[in-house]
Amino acid sequence: MTRPRLRHLAFVVQDAKRMADFYRDRLDMEVFHQDPDGSQFLTDGYINLALIQQRLDGDVATGFNHFGFAVEDVDTAADRLAEAGVPRPVARATDRPFAEYRAIDPEGNWFDLSAHGFLPPGVGE
Repeated sequence: MTRPRLRHLAFVVQDAKRMADFYRDRLDMEVFHQDPDGSQFLTDGYINLALIQQRLDGDVATGFNHFGFAVEDVDTAADRLAEAGVPRPVARATDRPFAEYRAIDPEGNWFDLSAHGFLPPGVGE
């Protein structure tokens, strides 16, 4: 089995468009997806950076939110996680073409698992 690969970082931000413009203009990242709420997804061709628009009616503070691993097989990864005593990953309700499953580590940090990867089709991977 191929080793899981860290491919995704996510931050909750107050102004996703301004932040995306910054990373695009100053560090040459490419915006490849935008959610209806304004959340922006960028890539350097290897790692995906999600800038999640903070919601005024939400309870998630700005800052680091989660990370994600590309895995060869989600079921195998889920079995290995469950063997460590953490809950099995659950399917995420999303229309994005990435981040199929949400998992949690022993200290409660969220991370995603994806067999499809975190970049748009044809980029990187």
